[in-house]
Amino acid sequence: MKYIFVAGGVISGVGKGIASASIGKILQARGFEVTAVKIDPYVNVDAGTMNPTEHGEVFVLDDGMECDQDMGNYERFLNRDLSKINYITTGSIYLSVITRERNLEYKGKQVEVVPHIPLAVIEQINKAARHNKADIVIVEIGGTVGEYQNILFLEAVRMLKIKNPSDVALVLVSLMPTLEAGGTEIKTKPTQYAVRTLNAAGLQPDMLIARARTALDAERKNRLVLNVSLQAKDIISAPNTGNIYEVALNFEKDHLADRIMKKLNLKSRKRDLGEWRRMVRIMNSSKKTVRIGVVGKYFGSGAFTLTDSYISVLEAIKHASCNVRVKPQIEWIGSEEFERDPKQLKKLLEYDGIVIPGGFGSRGVEGKIKAIQYARTHGVPYFGLCYGMQLAVVEYARNVLHLKNAHTTEINPKTPHPVIDILPEQKEKLARNDYGGTMRLGAYPALLTSGTIAASAYGTKKISERHRHRYEVNPDYIEKIKKKGGVFSGISPDRRLMEIFELSRKVHPFFLGTQFHPEFKSRPLRPHPLFVSFMKAAAHRAGR
Repeated sequence: MKYIFVAGGVISGVGKGIASASIGKILQARGFEVTAVKIDPYVNVDAGTMNPTEHGEVFVLDDGMECDQDMGNYERFLNRDLSKINYITTGSIYLSVITRERNLEYKGKQVEVVPHIPLAVIEQINKAARHNKADIVIVEIGGTVGEYQNILFLEAVRMLKIKNPSDVALVLVSLMPTLEAGGTEIKTKPTQYAVRTLNAAGLQPDMLIARARTALDAERKNRLVLNVSLQAKDIISAPNTGNIYEVALNFEKDHLADRIMKKLNLKSRKRDLGEWRRMVRIMNSSKKTVRIGVVGKYFGSGAFTLTDSYISVLEAIKHASCNVRVKPQIEWIGSEEFERDPKQLKKLLEYDGIVIPGGFGSRGVEGKIKAIQYARTHGVPYFGLCYGMQLAVVEYARNVLHLKNAHTTEINPKTPHPVIDILPEQKEKLARNDYGGTMRLGAYPALLTSGTIAASAYGTKKISERHRHRYEVNPDYIEKIKKKGGVFSGISPDRRLMEIFELSRKVHPFFLGTQFHPEFKSRPLRPHPLFVSFMKAAAHRAGR
């Protein structure tokens, strides 16, 4: 087993996730089976309880694990489905050690933070590698070198490196800032301190990925060579790029895979990034612009906003746009502005497609419903994801079925027409305060109705998609909605749960919502069929 650990220096958000995924991609292209593990240094057991503006998007795996958005990057780059064993937090590791201690699995020994916590980390990394039958496991250590929160994970790297020095490589991704007031010179000093902080933890990086606005010049690289004890060829320049999928190609151009393989005593089996290169070339060369408006609520202040809150949705739009060979121009629309001034709805006519992504809560909900109604009545392609599908059903019930004050009970528990509600068995769990037990998490199957937009897009009758929600379409209203032209084109195998709601193309070019999150399964080389269908409709409108 070979291990590549990726740590970050100077600041958080320096690009460790994309770097880790890109390293995985170029090694995968050399013929190795690669898997990736994310370590998050917070005490939460998983990411499910955190607000997107606090942590960014909550990504969901097939097995229902709610995790960090970097897990989505790994799946997209590696084109692999990962599982909960690939995700570690401080909370989950401490919980596992304490549980084992309570179960007497340590056989009466004194259990201590060191070495038992780092050993538990190593054990789970090895389990993930074996589970995925990997030749190489890439482990991203969240946070920044020098924080107390990740010192125990660095200790796990140190212990593993002592035991297997030729099987472990440590990569530091570090920021090289440029001070605007001081000209354009790239500063190396913060990274020098980051390396020395690693040294204080008993570690020396094997490679350095230098993140900066522009490529490193020879003088800056030589300064790093002198101060961080690395050869020049082990310092990889990583300038900003407008397309994250280019990063793997830049790494390949700088021979990063060759350096890693030499350090880990590996021999390349092949070299094949052809399909990836073609995809990046199409993304960068497409000329026809298609304007997509994303109507949401995470537009306020916070550590994470906009892109971080909806990253999988944005990437899925990009993947589908590449397939259709158009350039997406994605713009953010705060739904609350439609509540304050309904006249602003007419701006939706300027877009070629409207997306309402998932979410929770009442903020901006009436604005979203108004936007859905406008898109439906004015022929603007509409794609609703999870909450976006539920609110499409609410809008249809109000304005087509004329059910006054129809709503979801998440927002209005006393609505006279609860078209979206919690099912009876879920209500029993809520009464016991079993909130987690009421969530539908992970992959579930669905059956598609022939002759619908969904069936045409997928080209199959049975699908499996990832969910993260608590509320469902109320069975009491299904037939009423169908009689008024609404189509439930995807349903659960037991026919109790409505998975896809759409309108016939005879009345609308594209109006469809999914109870699940199709964005979680979209990949750059395998775009999601519903996003492709949506982007085709949007491209058609753009060329009208």
